[in-house]
Amino acid sequence: MQYQFADRVARAPKSFLEELFRVSSDPSIISFAGGLPSAALIDTAGIARAAREVMEEDPQVALQYTTTDGYLPLREYIADRYRHRLGITATAEEIQIVNGSQQCLDLFAKLFLNKGDHVGMERPGYLGAIEAFSLYEPVIDTVPLEEDGPDLEVFGRMVRNNRPKFFYGIPNSQNPSGRTYSQEKRKAIAEILAGTETVFYEDDAFGELFFDTQPRLPVKRYLPDQAVISGSFSKTVAPGMRIGWMFAPAEVLQQFNVVKQAADLHSNFLCQKILHRYLTTSDPDAHIKKIVAVYNRKCQLMCDLFDDLMPALSHTNPEGGMFLMATLPEGLSSRKVFDEGVKNKVAVLPGLPFYVDGGGTDTIRLNFSAASEDQIADGMHRLAQVVATLCQGQ
Repeated sequence: MQYQFADRVARAPKSFLEELFRVSSDPSIISFAGGLPSAALIDTAGIARAAREVMEEDPQVALQYTTTDGYLPLREYIADRYRHRLGITATAEEIQIVNGSQQCLDLFAKLFLNKGDHVGMERPGYLGAIEAFSLYEPVIDTVPLEEDGPDLEVFGRMVRNNRPKFFYGIPNSQNPSGRTYSQEKRKAIAEILAGTETVFYEDDAFGELFFDTQPRLPVKRYLPDQAVISGSFSKTVAPGMRIGWMFAPAEVLQQFNVVKQAADLHSNFLCQKILHRYLTTSDPDAHIKKIVAVYNRKCQLMCDLFDDLMPALSHTNPEGGMFLMATLPEGLSSRKVFDEGVKNKVAVLPGLPFYVDGGGTDTIRLNFSAASEDQIADGMHRLAQVVATLCQGQ
């Protein structure tokens, strides 16, 4: 049979995820290519206890349908955390529970984008967002990412000339680069957007993972009615629960809720109840501090090994998160590094899929959260040998 798929599917960029899954299925390969948090740091005992309590106390309700916007006590918990941690006015009515923040990308694009509309992104940009937005066939405009955030001159010109429906950015420990916006640039971005019809979409997947444990004020702090934030418990509790949220003005969430309902009725209610029980009967802040301390050591180890073993490569120095990006010597292809690395049992992610307008041939992204410190040391030595061999062959 000749299946008649929608044209948008054929126009979507080819995903690199299939190759990543192939690599990750080989246990002999040390992979820095994926985007996994450390499985060893998931509080399995605490989550299991919370699950038992929910099933013992209220199983019929926990296993029933619920409202599309999500479990009210969990939404109240999230809003309260914004108020106390960041000093932002937030209410439960401004919080929508979703199936991980990745669903926010899809539903937000579905809500805002018509074919041919403009949307802005960082360059390099998050692969998951590129894939989600591309299905709705927009024109994606990119803004170069500097050490402290987007190039403001290019950003301002893009907003004025192209009038994008929204600009998508990751101000905290950006994926793939690991860079963090300065507070000055966050204010400047809000000033440029004020008075326009462009929404700032703030993906805050890593905001609780700063190595100094100090929160950074979001752009929404300066642009409350024109910015939205997506967040997730995947990096701080457990990705398998698939619980995230959208924090947005009530007017936006009213329409977002309609799109969400059409997609799946509601997110996993059992997991919402278990998660809320876990968060309110344990010490999530102490657990996050433990995660941050481990990631800080791993990141510093990877950076030190880059400097010692591959001084010809420059790399970012993340303030938090799970990723860093390295620039290869001139003429060395990131795709070749990936292919040769897999042969030598180490995997990195080529920069190519993070650039919608071409680029990334000389950059690689590395994840430092999933591997152990011993694996990082071993894997970086393998990567150094790959780079040395390829450079000699040029």
